[in-house]
Amino acid sequence: MIPLFVAYIVVVPGSLLLGYCVGAAAKPSKVPYKHSATVEGDSDSESEGGDVAALTTLGECKLVLAVRTDLGMTTGKIAAQHATLACYKSLLSKNPALLRRWARTGYLKAVVRCSGEDELLVLQAQAQSLSLCTRSIQDAGRTQIAAGSTTVLGIAGPCALVEQVTEELIAWDE
Repeated sequence: MIPLFVAYIVVVPGSLLLGYCVGAAAKPSKVPYKHSATVEGDSDSESEGGDVAALTTLGECKLVLAVRTDLGMTTGKIAAQHATLACYKSLLSKNPALLRRWARTGYLKAVVRCSGEDELLVLQAQAQSLSLCTRSIQDAGRTQIAAGSTTVLGIAGPCALVEQVTEELIAWDE
């Protein structure tokens, strides 16, 4: 009869090795991310732009959130906007290498002030012309802001390019 501790020494590592081999052999299904501007049940909607898949970098990456100050959103309302998540999802599906680079550099983020929708649209066009990841958030209108109002613009990509678009904006200091 085999002693119990010998059985553990054989069974536990063998089970771990078997689990690893089965997990490594299983390929996750590649369901492409499909964005819908209006999803039933969403509190807000998103719009995207830029050919993010074409971006490459060896340097740091960052995300800048341009928040409209003319809407008078409370700090809590601003925090509820999901531009960070929208940019993350976009990079995950369209440029995972850039997303990994952003992760390795600590998910660098900044929040800046934007005077109004016109300025936000100019920023978005400039960012898209540089193939940066851009995601704008349109409010659902259930609380403080009128439905369809663009509240926040997320711009993500290599630091030098993002700063080229946002360098004139004032940092949010509240």
